[in-house]
Amino acid sequence: MLRSRAEGDEDQFLAIALQVAAGEARQGRRTSAEQIRSAVEALRKSKGDRASVHVELARPRGELEGLLDLREPMCRLSDVVLSERLRDRLDRVVLQQERRTWLREGNRVPSRRLLFAGPPGSGKTMTAEALAGQLRLPFLVVRLETLITRYMGETSAKLRLVFDETIRRRGVYLFDEFDAVGGRRTAMNDVGEMRRVLNSFLQFMEEPASTDSLILAATNHPDLLDPALQRRFDEVLRFEMPSKDEIRKVIRDHLRPMKYPRIAWERVVDAAEGLSQAELARAADEAAKIALLSERDTVRTDDLLEQLTARQEMRHVFTGDRDNEY
Repeated sequence: MLRSRAEGDEDQFLAIALQVAAGEARQGRRTSAEQIRSAVEALRKSKGDRASVHVELARPRGELEGLLDLREPMCRLSDVVLSERLRDRLDRVVLQQERRTWLREGNRVPSRRLLFAGPPGSGKTMTAEALAGQLRLPFLVVRLETLITRYMGETSAKLRLVFDETIRRRGVYLFDEFDAVGGRRTAMNDVGEMRRVLNSFLQFMEEPASTDSLILAATNHPDLLDPALQRRFDEVLRFEMPSKDEIRKVIRDHLRPMKYPRIAWERVVDAAEGLSQAELARAADEAAKIALLSERDTVRTDDLLEQLTARQEMRHVFTGDRDNEY
């Protein structure tokens, strides 16, 4: 505890302090346990919205430097457009993480292994970043291009390094494009090495971690995942394409601070049907640029329709679907 304080690792210092509080509670000394816990919470609140781990201390070093990409969380859950069902489930995850010491005193552990599944651009990565921002934790993305190699045993060894880091340092760790690691072991084009990698991942997921780091996996193709992964995740969250109300909110959020007093929302929503949150955000951003370059502070319906149509055409280029071309 003293060593972590001397080294400036405040997150580790506070984690140990909470472990001491839990030990006091198990010994029946509830008053001292509550005093320690209150002091920790007061210290964390005094830091405001700053990360609970110093960025320089959280930055991966040595062998981890090429495996983990540290990103500064720029949003919180309130900034993400989510369905009510998804928001409720994520709020429960946040509550469990914030009160993880209480859960451990009752011999329970917080949910920390989450699978995000849904189409591209539906908000999975942004939600992962928002969770890190909400919990004021470092956001670390696992770089699959350096994790997966063609040498036997090397990928599993690198995966071991990543999981060791989740145990050593509390944070939010994201495995994006997770089907590259978690694909079915019976796939016809599979090779023995990737089966060993998946087996290693399944084993590492089962290991306890006192830091309660969040391990997030995101995939656009949940149908490709191995069934054995299902029981390894505490929560499986399905992301869908935005509803009509969500389309309006995404566009409004990304038009600010531009004005948009006379938007024909029914036409805009119809033109936006089938587009992801990411596509809607880009269309709104481009519409705002058009207004600015035209020396206007107001976005018009035609500005949005033009950009939404362009996004639909881009989608058709990639899907080959020309039945509904604009």
